[in-house]
Amino acid sequence: MTLNDLKKLSGTLGRSEKIPVLFVGHGNPMNAITDNIYSKTWKAIGEKLTVPKAILCVSAHWLTTGTAVTMVDQPKTIHDFGGFPKELFAVQYPAPGAADYAKMAIESVKSTMVHEDFEWGLDHGAWSVLMHLYPKANIPVFQMSIDYAKSPQYHFNLATELSELRSKGIMIVASGNVVHNLGLLSWDGSIKAYDWAVEFDMLVKKSIEENNPVPLIEYQKLGKLAALAHPTNDHYLPLMYALGLRDKTDDFHFFNDMMDMGSLSMRSVLFK
Repeated sequence: MTLNDLKKLSGTLGRSEKIPVLFVGHGNPMNAITDNIYSKTWKAIGEKLTVPKAILCVSAHWLTTGTAVTMVDQPKTIHDFGGFPKELFAVQYPAPGAADYAKMAIESVKSTMVHEDFEWGLDHGAWSVLMHLYPKANIPVFQMSIDYAKSPQYHFNLATELSELRSKGIMIVASGNVVHNLGLLSWDGSIKAYDWAVEFDMLVKKSIEENNPVPLIEYQKLGKLAALAHPTNDHYLPLMYALGLRDKTDDFHFFNDMMDMGSLSMRSVLFK
């Protein structure tokens, strides 16, 4: 999607009774401090989105045993990476916490115990995107962890239990990547996109267009294609939350629908 395409999209992102849900491909942490098509698009979308009362972020970078939500008043900015320039480590996103809204999330989930967490803050799957969507850092934010022992179906089902939060002013931002294979990155840019990466990305696109989440929930049945797209599924599971939160009446809009470094899909989608 070009910025001109985004201008056309912007008119559709206004206020409605249901707060939008986003799945955002966050990609390289450097996108946080790089003025590129990804960060520009996040910024432009944030300028047009409904301003929520709070934000719930489900990030690929908080994996736990069991499910937890953050309850801290002032979440710390977690720099959970290495080998990047000092400018990236200097970034702070001082958004307030959202304990009252986190309690709403806990109460909405009946299928499993959701624990209160007072240690985690905002990892880069959250702040690298939110700093562009809402740069003033004035909207309360809390995170929900991903129980990494559970299946995609489990996470999809859990997400459906969170759907009432959309009508209470809470925006859910799921942050991962549709394709995420760090072992096959084309660092020199010589490979624009692997064929298998494009194939998997197109499968996700088609399933969303048809509002048929089953192939995505059961993606591991794809065998080698699934294993290439996601050697580990930490960056895939956030997509299950966006799909589970999708309402049958929602419109959908893709953005940043392109490949990066050969084996990262930046495809993102907004449900509204």
